[in-house]
Amino acid sequence: MAVREKRVAIQRELLSSQKDDSLLMAIMNIPGPIKNNQQLEAVFTSVLERIEEVLGNDLPQASLYRNLKTGAEYFILSPLTPAQLKEKMVMIEETHPFGRLFDLDVLWMEGNDLKSISRTELGLNTRRCFICNRDAKDCGRSRRHTIEEMQDAISKIIQEGSDQLHD
Repeated sequence: MAVREKRVAIQRELLSSQKDDSLLMAIMNIPGPIKNNQQLEAVFTSVLERIEEVLGNDLPQASLYRNLKTGAEYFILSPLTPAQLKEKMVMIEETHPFGRLFDLDVLWMEGNDLKSISRTELGLNTRRCFICNRDAKDCGRSRRHTIEEMQDAISKIIQEGSDQLHD
């Protein structure tokens, strides 16, 4: 729990310095005890490079990268509106070979409250489970799949994504 609390503190600190900006938080969805290794770091870097390409002229005002045992985290302050930034991040989640493994969350401050924008608020479909294609949140809540099934699916996504990127 300390990792989540620290993450929220970082979000608040970054947004308090640029109240009109949106904040992107990039983390990976990796179940099981191993959340970070050389392969996962390479996957994370690949998606970060794509994020920076997509942001292009809307380069971040500030960024912070944390490489933790619990997984890498990347925070980017952007001058884009939350909706503009979320639309760009959904495009990455849906088109990058590793996009399905990431949560690219967009946050902002409203008064003293930390807010986030969802896909459905933009009229977009919810994320699909990378195993059965049902609603991902439903699968997560009901623990429909074992950690082994999820790890096998993630390994396949990483292998296929690596092959696709190196073609």
